[in-house]
Amino acid sequence: MTQFNQPLGGNAMPRFGGPATMMRLPAQDSAAGLDACFLGIPMDIGASNRPGTRLGPRQIRDESRMIRPYNMATGAAPFDSLQVADVGDVPINTFDLKKSVAIIETHYNELLAHGVVPLTLGGDHTLTWPILRAMRERHGPVALIHVDAHSDTNEHMFGEREAHGCPFRRAWEDGCLIDDKVFQIGLRGSGYTAEDFDWGRDRGWTVVPAEDCWHQSLAPLMARIRDRIGDAPVYLSYDIDSLDPAFAPGTGTVEVGGLTTIQGLEIIRGCAGLNLVGCDLVEVSPPYDPAGNTAVIAANFLFEMLCALPGVKRR
Repeated sequence: MTQFNQPLGGNAMPRFGGPATMMRLPAQDSAAGLDACFLGIPMDIGASNRPGTRLGPRQIRDESRMIRPYNMATGAAPFDSLQVADVGDVPINTFDLKKSVAIIETHYNELLAHGVVPLTLGGDHTLTWPILRAMRERHGPVALIHVDAHSDTNEHMFGEREAHGCPFRRAWEDGCLIDDKVFQIGLRGSGYTAEDFDWGRDRGWTVVPAEDCWHQSLAPLMARIRDRIGDAPVYLSYDIDSLDPAFAPGTGTVEVGGLTTIQGLEIIRGCAGLNLVGCDLVEVSPPYDPAGNTAVIAANFLFEMLCALPGVKRR
């Protein structure tokens, strides 16, 4: 009988002690033998405003120490279902963003060769582009659920193709995405032109601005998205700045009028039943998160992503 890894419990070791891994899970050097893994990309050299996301993975891990193994709302029992471990951080080149993009893609190609589903702790949003390139090599083009205050489809930033405002344009250019199965949720704020959010729409993407989400449950939206995606492989990319800064101030590019934590949970839980092949949670900046709440939300959202993966039993 398979013995699944378990998070270290609070009665075995005080929550403020034990290993500094995601949910105090065992650490592994590789993804061999795993069904899913947590890993960090400690990077902020792609950020355009406030720095600090290089510290995000470590803080998210620290704030994950209170999460227990069973999801009381959904009944999900991921650690009775999947072999999960923390496989550490991607060794990016902190002085060279272009080299870091290549390092990330190579690292994920090696991970995906083990058949694992990676759950990524960011790090700035540049990182999603090389991950999607690796996903394309493993699965072909994928559906995408992208939750964010920003479309991240800029052509360039300061003349550079590699930046946290560009990953989804680069992924589209590289043939990583299934256009009629791309969904961007929570976009808002000001723009450089009145048509800033139309770039994706012009390619067949579904764009759901934050204003269309106000004062309502997003469960019906997720039901429509599940129906549209079907059994296609799908990647979930969650930028913490999709949330209103009242909930998540610890990020580099805050925008007013964002989603609530409840709506964030509805989106992630609404991914259950889809063929999720990978997820990320990006743009947590601890220097702007004095109470740690942004990292707490991020850690819980990553747990919810784990609970939504294919093969997770529900009690």
